[in-house]
Amino acid sequence: MSTCTQDPTAAKTQKTKDEDTKTKDLLIKYARDPNHAALFNYASAAHNNHLFFESLTPEPTPIPSTLLTHIDSSFSSLESLRSHFLATADSMFGPGYVWLVRRTKPSLNEQMKLSILATYNAGSPYPGAHFRMQPVDMNTTATGVMANMSAIEYARMMKGEEGTNPKDERVGVYAKGDGTGNPNAPYTGTAGSFGPYSPTAQKTAPGGSLVEILLGVSTWEHVWLRDWGIAGKRKFLEAWWEKIDWEKVLDRSGYKGAGIKP
Repeated sequence: MSTCTQDPTAAKTQKTKDEDTKTKDLLIKYARDPNHAALFNYASAAHNNHLFFESLTPEPTPIPSTLLTHIDSSFSSLESLRSHFLATADSMFGPGYVWLVRRTKPSLNEQMKLSILATYNAGSPYPGAHFRMQPVDMNTTATGVMANMSAIEYARMMKGEEGTNPKDERVGVYAKGDGTGNPNAPYTGTAGSFGPYSPTAQKTAPGGSLVEILLGVSTWEHVWLRDWGIAGKRKFLEAWWEKIDWEKVLDRSGYKGAGIKP
């Protein structure tokens, strides 16, 4: 299954500037680019499958006490996490993935809790891969929805470019001017070196949090249907739970030696 996603990703990036780019970086880079939808799907699926397979082990492993402490804090017990996680995966109506994630930069009213997230198809739980700041999908409309922006102006803003000259329709150009044709007008649409519109800003969904993936399971039918039968999804999930490499989960969590309190 990984070959079916890794090979097309490699083929689509071969001899391009993205040839050596990691799949996680590719999926975030192209999540909002309709011209590279196929590349996003292949890269995201490859990344998701890697996380799924990497956390499996032939023999059951005991869960480390450090990780268990944080699980207890977020879900009250390991059994409660198991119950909620498997129920979420079993109820997925269609292919996708279910994730155990840790918020890495919570807001002031949040704690660094663990959460369960579900994504469909090749979707990704990383906020940079699915954020929207408008009620209309800018991939399918040319109507501006933020202060009468055009789709091109909106794309420039989200990329943190140094200008939003409405009369310059060249995507990817550092446009200077205020839309009146004055070439000496200051750059517009910027916010210095920091802030939500700066080139270095971390783009997240409104109200969203940055997350790190600790654990994931694939609910795609070809993962379980052949071995477990049409009514065997739940049995597959229960068997998968017994093969989790909890040491790998701990490694991904950032809890080991970090002094992060639950």
